[in-house]
Order: sequence, then structure tokens, then C-alpha cells
Amino acid sequence: MTRSDLLALSTEALAALANRGLVKRAAKDLDAGVVPAVTLDADGTVHGRFPDGVGTALPGGVGLDGARCDCASISICRHRIGLVLAYQRQAGAGDDGATGAEPTGAGVAAAGSAGHGGATTDVASEVGVLTAQAVPDAPTATEGPTAGGDAREQPASPGSTTSGDPRAREDPGDPVAGDADPAGSVSATTAPRRAQWSPGDFEDEAVRELIGSRAMTTARRLHRAGYSARVRRSTESDPVARVELASCTVRFLVPGEPAYVHTDAAGADRGEFIALAVWAFRAADERGLTEDDVRLDVGDRADTTTSGIEPALALADRLLLDGAMHAGPASIAELRRAAATLQSRNLHWPAATLSELVEQLTAYADRSAHHRSLRVAELLVELHARHRAVVNGGASPRSRVLGTDEPAKTPLRRVRLTSLGARVTGTAADRTVEVFLAHVDTGTVLVLRRRYEVAEGEELTGHDLAPRRVARASLRALAAAEIVSETASRTAGRLLHIADGRVARTTVLPLGTAWNRLPDPLVIDDFAAAARAREDLPPRLIRPRVEAEDVHVVRVARVVEIGYHPGDQRLDAVIADAAGTPMTVSAAYRTSAPGALDALAEALRRQDGDDLSISGLLTRVRGGLVLEPIAVLVGPDVVLPDFAPGDGGSALATAIHTRPAPLDSALETALLVLAEAAHRGLRHPTPGLRRRIEDAATGLNRVGLRTGGALTAEFATSLAAEDLVARAESWLAAHLRLLVTTEIR
Repeated sequence: MTRSDLLALSTEALAALANRGLVKRAAKDLDAGVVPAVTLDADGTVHGRFPDGVGTALPGGVGLDGARCDCASISICRHRIGLVLAYQRQAGAGDDGATGAEPTGAGVAAAGSAGHGGATTDVASEVGVLTAQAVPDAPTATEGPTAGGDAREQPASPGSTTSGDPRAREDPGDPVAGDADPAGSVSATTAPRRAQWSPGDFEDEAVRELIGSRAMTTARRLHRAGYSARVRRSTESDPVARVELASCTVRFLVPGEPAYVHTDAAGADRGEFIALAVWAFRAADERGLTEDDVRLDVGDRADTTTSGIEPALALADRLLLDGAMHAGPASIAELRRAAATLQSRNLHWPAATLSELVEQLTAYADRSAHHRSLRVAELLVELHARHRAVVNGGASPRSRVLGTDEPAKTPLRRVRLTSLGARVTGTAADRTVEVFLAHVDTGTVLVLRRRYEVAEGEELTGHDLAPRRVARASLRALAAAEIVSETASRTAGRLLHIADGRVARTTVLPLGTAWNRLPDPLVIDDFAAAARAREDLPPRLIRPRVEAEDVHVVRVARVVEIGYHPGDQRLDAVIADAAGTPMTVSAAYRTSAPGALDALAEALRRQDGDDLSISGLLTRVRGGLVLEPIAVLVGPDVVLPDFAPGDGGSALATAIHTRPAPLDSALETALLVLAEAAHRGLRHPTPGLRRRIEDAATGLNRVGLRTGGALTAEFATSLAAEDLVARAESWLAAHLRLLVTTEIR
């Protein structure tokens, strides 16, 4: 027999199961002639005897965690990785062996077989059929949770967990950034072609044997509560099927083999997440969601008659009628209590909306420049939009709209993160530093966040905060590095926490060329394709309030122009991709990072033939893509604008003033006047305000936005009636329509 599961393990899969350093070391040992004698038992167990006398065995169906090795390591070691690579190399050599070539290590196979029980076979005699053998058929699911019902109980059977202790890894060190990938050393391996398959076909009993009965019971409880999942099927470009849960990502590295399931979660939680991922695939299969990338809610949660945020809607409606300018301390306190209530019920996105609304109202009461009436109006609309998306059976999963997933921290296994830059924001009383980190294996972005109070009379800037330390490294270093940590954890909102005081378990390495190894979802080099992808997203009003989802690295072919807008205190740069498609890089002046605009302008002017990449938060504004930058990579140099020194006093070239398009002007005018109505309160309309609303409706009709114009005119008419409920409904309908139109136009 052959071990097609071992042949299917790619270099990336091995690095995920162990770490890249172990894979590299094992490959180098083989290249140096430290080759084990490989034999194969009749039951499929692969044995290897290394020149130093260490014996390793890889039984079938248990994965690398369940392998046996004579060395001192209690987890995956270089011997286990080396045996896999040696087996793969002999398979590749054997496939070419018709020419008479002898497989590497075959000459010492007999010496290694003497100590093994049972019949053994030199792998060289088997390799003629290795590459022709297909991946074994995946099992058929016969039990367990379905898309529409509860998990069906089974008699408990003992199971064993395969999670290893990350503290006992033999070789914790990864190669420094820029080292050659070990893939070149194992290029002779031959893996079976991966056909598309579904992890939903795993039987529950197989999952129970893998994770244990206790984890299975916990998983069933979570399934009954319901959860959201993003199911990404295997494709030719990405052969690894995966499920993104709120707290971690689960990857199925080998088709049809539950023993090779990998998750970045650590500890006791690991098993339950594997079961949830299998059931997510099964639910997608049963609902006919066969696209390569789908999002869905899984489990028994099926209430579509209520959203749970109705009490908050009543407060928002009262604020709309009374006006934000009339909100007193009692109203603000009531909104704050409502936000806390929603948070306690795991309705995180509406709770965050209310919290931001409280901040805006407090800023107005304090006469702070952070208050914006446009933003207050958007927040009022957002609450209603999230409610309607749930009760009207919208296409977006309830959990994505309301943020109902479990927010508790999930400890991560040994994780490798690539820094994408940093952003510094804040108020007069505090500063917030956010370091954005890409988890390359899962293609997600996490946020390391720290808040610092500003003492009275102190001017605390990003440059002042850059030397502050987290996990014994400065914020500046963390924002431009590769980080390997065994003390990290994450939340459902993608916030990352790295434990302090354990120096040996968090390593900060130079960034090097790490951005070149980022997966496709995070990297944008085709601006037109990126714009089309964003057209498929739900409206921003009902998307998760996770800014990390919008962080990307943009590869720039050319900087077209750079200009500063003095009135808005904003620097805009037009960049283009290789096809000439434009995108705007836009950064506004902030007192928390006064030197950012100068540093950004200098970095963009430095291109001069060097490769240029910019990381930032990508949005769609007025029909075009806009990137708010957080880091710039010019050749080998990383520029962090928000950590740059300076007071913003450098002279910047003024941008050429261009009049907005009539469509943009009409939308902006209508949104401004509707926001003013909410600021004053719908109870208190003035004749002048009504005339301006009617003029805005006329302007919308003039540019062809007839539905938006009609809804705005209807709101103007409602101001003459005494029905306050109808007045609020017509305002909401008009503003919602115009916000969505502005985003997608």
C-alpha cells in the first residue's frame, strides 16, 4: 500500500502543522545526506531510522501529532518532518525509477527495518504506483448536525485529542525574513492531484475520535447556540479547504483525512472548532451553497422576526425627533446603558454603533471638533439598517449583521504574523495606537491595540508613542516586522493580545520581503478587479464593524500626482496599477500624527524605479477606490507615517482644485441637509430648512437620481404634517437610499 496522505502534504502544510523552521532544517538535513532508512509496514505505518539512531514511525490515520519518535521532543520534531520529506522524495525518485535510478536512502532500508515488528517493505518497491494512486474517497456523512436541525446524539466513544504542547517544540526558531523557502529542497516530491471535496463528508464518529467526546459535547452546545462561518472550498489556485470562524480559522490540509486538520487555536478549544468547521461545510453542502467562497449562519438560531435591538431603535428615534443638538446628559446616559445592554447580549455591532453615537453626542456637548453631524445621521441610519437586514430576511447572515459571535479570547498556537503598519488616532484626552498584522496562513488581518491617556497640557504624538513597548518590543518595531509568538490570543472582533513578560516565546524579526509572501486576498495589484470585488459586498451600513477586514497591501506601478488640499487639510495622491487603472491614496491631518502627511508625501516621491507598495484601509468613495495609508514600502525601506517626527510644517504642493461631478454634488448637498434636519430635530423644522430639502430633491432629480429625489421630496412634504412617526420614517428612507447610492454609484 501507499501513504497518499503523506504524499499530499505540501511544504506549506508541513509548515502549518509544525513551523517553517523545522521544515527548513529537515530539508537541509536531507540535502546534506542525513537520510533515514525508510520502510513501510503492511498496515501502512512508515518507519524511519536516522543515522544518529533515532527511530520514527508515522502510523496511518493519526497525523503528525500522533507519530512516534525516539527523540526527546514531545511534539512534532524535525525527525517526523524529515521522515515525511524522505518518503516523498523516495516516491518521486521511484516514479522516475524506471530509468534505473536508485531512490535516495534505499540502500540502507534493510538496516532500518530490523527493529520493526511485522512485515516491512522497502519503499522503493512501492513507488511505481505512488503517483498514480488517487486521493482516497472522502467518507460520507451519515450523522451529526444538519443545516436545519440540532446535532443528532450518538453513543459516546472515547477519543483522543491531537493537540500538541507548543512549548515543547524542538526547534522554535523560524528562518529570518528573506530566507529561502524550503520548497526548493523538496521539489522532487510527488503529491496526488487534489480534486474538489468537502470536509462536510466527514462522519461525526471520525470527528469524535479525533477531538474527543468532551470537545464534541462542547461543539454540539455551540452548534445549538448558532454561529457564523465563512466557507472557502478548495480550488486549483488554493487547494486547501478552510473555514473562517469568529475566533479562528480551520484548514483541511489533506483531502479526506481528518487527522490533518489544522487550526490556529490552541489548547482545549481546538477540538470544538474543528467540529464546528466540519458542520459549517456540511450546512453549506445541504443548502446548495457550492460557490468557492460563501458566508452562512450555522445551527439552530433561526429567529427572523426580531433583531434584539428594538429598545435601542426607540431611543434612536427619540433622538432623531428631538435633535442631536438638544441631547442632554440624561439622554446620553440612557444611550450608554443601552449600548452596555446590547454588548451583554452579544449584539456587538449595534452596541458599537450606539457607543460611537454616545461619543459624537459627548463631543458636541464638549464643543469638540470631533463632532460631525453627518456621522450622527449615519449612525442613526445604521441602527435601522441592521435591524431591517435581519427581520426582512436579508442575504447577509444575522451574525454578520449583528456581531453575535462569541467574543471571548481564543489562544492561538504558534503563530507567524506580518506587520502591515500602524495608525494613531485619539481625542484630547487619549491616544489609540493600532498595529495591523496579517496572519499569513489564514489570510486574515488582526489588530494589536493600545490606548494611552494624555496628561493635561501634554502633546502626545505618534512619534512620542513609537518607542512605547509591548511584549518587550517597541510599537515602531512591531509595526514593521515579522512576529512569531506562542503567547498570542484573538477575539471575534480580530483584536490581538500578546502576553508581556515572556520574552523567549515572542520573537520580532525584520520585515524583509515578507509582503511578497502575503496571500492574494490581502494583496491588490489589479485595481479594476478590486473595485469589482467590492461591488459584491453588502452595504457598509450592515457589514461587520471590523476595520481589519478592509486592510490591504496595494502594489503601485506609478504615482500619477500628489497634491494637498489646504481647506480640508488632506493629502491626496493618485496612483495607478500596471494597466493604468487609478486609485486615490488619501490621508487627513491629525493632531495625533502631525508629521504623517510630510512623511507620506516624501515616501511617494521617492519611488524612482523602486518597487512601491502601500498598505491601508480600502474604501469606495464616489465610485472610486480610496486607500487610507498606514505604511509605505519603498524598495527595502518601510515608512510608518503616523510614527514620523515633525509638526506638519513642511510646504506641500497644493492640489489642483477640481469641481465635483454634478452627481456627487447633488448627493453631498442632500446628505448635508438631511443631516442638519437630524441635528436640529424633526420636531423643530424651519421654513428655510424645508425649502432647502425641496431644492435638494430637485437637484437629485436633475442628475437622474429619481428614486432618491422622490424620497427626499416625500420627507419635505412630511414636515408640513403632524405625524411624527411618518416624518421619521420618510427621513430614514431618504437618508438610507442616499447613503447606499453614494457608496455604490
